[in-house]
Amino acid sequence: METVFTPWEALIGGVLIGLSAVMLMALNGRIAGMTGILAGLVPPFPKDWGWRAAFTFGALAAPAAYAALGGRLEFGVPVSTAAMIGGGLIVGAGAYVGSGCTSGHGVCGMARLSPRSIVATCVFMAATFVTVFVVRHVIGGV
Repeated sequence: METVFTPWEALIGGVLIGLSAVMLMALNGRIAGMTGILAGLVPPFPKDWGWRAAFTFGALAAPAAYAALGGRLEFGVPVSTAAMIGGGLIVGAGAYVGSGCTSGHGVCGMARLSPRSIVATCVFMAATFVTVFVVRHVIGGV
């Protein structure tokens, strides 16, 4: 599977992620960490589940709007369903152990110069580099 760099889409997506993180902090005083936001959408529901549902709806509606306006959403999964499930469980466990995910630590925490978030993001990225190397060059996957 070939990786194609799309600079305009990447720039627009980055701006939208940053804007949503800043707006959530400015208007609601909350960090835009998707793990924490999604955790508030499962029972028992917290009192502030409304903004969590709205934020999640926006995260899902944006790609749908992009596609509706004629944008192409190319999505390929070069691994088996079992590998996706296993990877999802590993990422979920890592987000739990790391007390957050790349959106909370990498986007919001690093913007606030949080030492904990900077370390967490460095660990996330190192784990990503090692995983890609092992999958592509040791195991011989995609």
